[in-house]
Amino acid sequence: MSKRLIESMADLDEDIVLEEVKALKNQGVSALQIIESLQEGMSIVGKRFEEKEYFLSELIMSAEVFNEASQLIGGMKEAGESKNGVFVLGTIYDDIHDIGKNIVTTIMSSNGFEVIDLGVDVPTGKFIEAIKQYKPKVVGISCLLTTCFDNVKACIQAIEDAGLRNDTKILVGGGPVDDAAGKYMRADIVAKNAQNTVDYCKKFVEV
Repeated sequence: MSKRLIESMADLDEDIVLEEVKALKNQGVSALQIIESLQEGMSIVGKRFEEKEYFLSELIMSAEVFNEASQLIGGMKEAGESKNGVFVLGTIYDDIHDIGKNIVTTIMSSNGFEVIDLGVDVPTGKFIEAIKQYKPKVVGISCLLTTCFDNVKACIQAIEDAGLRNDTKILVGGGPVDDAAGKYMRADIVAKNAQNTVDYCKKFVEV
């Protein structure tokens, strides 16, 4: 791993990150090794966020820097499969908000997850199809409207009725979603922010 790349990624020093990625690429270092150094730096960013040294703006910036750097080597696909498995995410039906979902998608991707983003206004059937197809350890349901709490509850119940709840944890998040709402929806966890999502999902990664 490149110590300089890890530290510059952790410090959000975009110029040095891009300079180092180009240098490593020119030296023949593999895309996977470069991505691993970037992800190590992102892990430090996550720790600093949890310790309140960084805030949401820094978290978003880190994802943007990561994406720009990964594009220099052909993107995440060039580096091979994501090391942390699959995470399925979508905004519940009747809700078309996507900013929070998009932030989570970017942060999760830059932390080594293959994110299957189902988009917004996602019907229950689409969540069920994705769980059957991708077999994720965790499914994320985004909801930014209190009027859609019942939709999330119904979706989670349908996932359970389909016999897909045993091997899949369900994470919910969004501005108005607090612990009480999560309990009402019968979710496994309420994610307060993108880093919460990363930390929770990493618990279920097979070592």
